[in-house]
Amino acid sequence: MYKLRIAFLGTPEFAIPSLNQCIESGEVITVITQPDKERGRGKKVQSTFIKQEALKHNLEVFQPKSIKSESAVEYLKSLNIDLMVVVAYGQILSKEVLDIPKYGCVNVHASLLPKLRGAAPINWSIVNGDEVTGVTTMKMDVGLDTGDMLGKIEVKIDEFMSAGELHDILMVEGAKVLKETLKEIERFEYLSEIDELSKK
Repeated sequence: MYKLRIAFLGTPEFAIPSLNQCIESGEVITVITQPDKERGRGKKVQSTFIKQEALKHNLEVFQPKSIKSESAVEYLKSLNIDLMVVVAYGQILSKEVLDIPKYGCVNVHASLLPKLRGAAPINWSIVNGDEVTGVTTMKMDVGLDTGDMLGKIEVKIDEFMSAGELHDILMVEGAKVLKETLKEIERFEYLSEIDELSKK
């Protein structure tokens, strides 16, 4: 079956299982993450979690200061990608960027959308005393977490659960729901290909 050509955009540890799922399910053409930053008292330059993981798999890494820049847009257009998968990347994508992949952009978001849009949904789930949260995949548009929902997994929150514990559960569950979403997109690609062949 056809393997999706994927550009993966992510930065923190939370995105690692989803990157590995993309490697397993498709062909990861590039990994885009935030620029390296100086951290701690020693001002030592550290790579993002996702850059470190990508280099383990010998994947190409791209770290633009702005994903909206002309050079970043031209780079993405040159890749002929089917899909962009975005997991806690940390920059807002312009419509120009969203329109580049053949099948658009899929976001893995750590809440049951439309609840808790935006930043820090895991922390807000704990602060709000929610009994249930989860992970949602959605088709991205120009709004903030406003695109069509594609898949979701619910997770119960134990009353003694910390934000860190919930983070570790959701990052694994996020990869699971992403796997199913990628399967559906691959199936759509396969059926579209059959349809095109039938017209010839």
